[in-house]
Amino acid sequence: MRVLVLGGAGFIGLHLTRRLAEEGHAVTVVDDFSRGRRDEAVATLPIEVLSADLTDPAAYAALPHRWDQVYMLAAVVGVRNVEADPARVMRVNTLALMHLLDWLDGEPLFFASTSEAYAGGVGAGLVPVPTPENVPLVIEDIGAHRFAYAVSKLWGEAAVRHTAPHAVIGRFHNVYGPRMGADHVIPELSLRAVRGEDPFLLYGSDQTRAFCYVDDAVDAMIRLMGAPGAAGRIVHIGAGVETNIGDLAKLILRMAGMSPQLDPRPAPPGAVARRCPDITLLRELTGFEPRVPLEEGVRRTFDWYREWWS
Repeated sequence: MRVLVLGGAGFIGLHLTRRLAEEGHAVTVVDDFSRGRRDEAVATLPIEVLSADLTDPAAYAALPHRWDQVYMLAAVVGVRNVEADPARVMRVNTLALMHLLDWLDGEPLFFASTSEAYAGGVGAGLVPVPTPENVPLVIEDIGAHRFAYAVSKLWGEAAVRHTAPHAVIGRFHNVYGPRMGADHVIPELSLRAVRGEDPFLLYGSDQTRAFCYVDDAVDAMIRLMGAPGAAGRIVHIGAGVETNIGDLAKLILRMAGMSPQLDPRPAPPGAVARRCPDITLLRELTGFEPRVPLEEGVRRTFDWYREWWS
């Protein structure tokens, strides 16, 4: 099978690319390497790698139409990036997708969306947690920097539905694992524990998230692309089990062999109190069940970051 992975040098993209290459598929990665590193993407994988700015339509014009599957993962992500430059987030995330949709010629498409779509509805108390895919979507403040990423992905979902109606849209919920950068909660807590921070600042300890290990997320993506009933659907990708942030921090501190004084602080402004997907639809379409328990996944991730830091 010939597979095109746009944004394949990023966190989820590289894990997906490795899985596809290990299964013997012919994989081409296109990335601008603004976040991913080219040497990591090509060092051990029998894949084709192209460097391109996907906000430029010329990047797509140079690609042939020969793909059995296309995965669109390219985007500017991360709370710090969004708050620092929301205009860049909007520009990159919308233009890259718009040019892809103009270029597509019927190839099966997977579009990566986000659980941030629900932040406004959860914050306003309008949607349940665990959250199904069919609840109303709410943007509380269109001018808030933090919502720029969610807005860009909601625009993307609408564009995909109207332009490539048979595409699969996956709303990711707190996917974690090795090589995801240092700004997300599990890597951040891990690195602070490795550095021996004491007292240990803990923001939003009473909040909850449903963490999904990246290998499970990749499995769900591949299953969805092979499931006939998934075409044209919006489907959650996640683990479906809530974890308290305070308990997560204690787990990581145990792995680090630390028992510092905890210093609880309020969650950052705009952070949603709870996030957990209802994954009933994913199960029905694919038979998916998460395989990596939280403690095992956190251990793999913590060990990777401890080695990276050393």
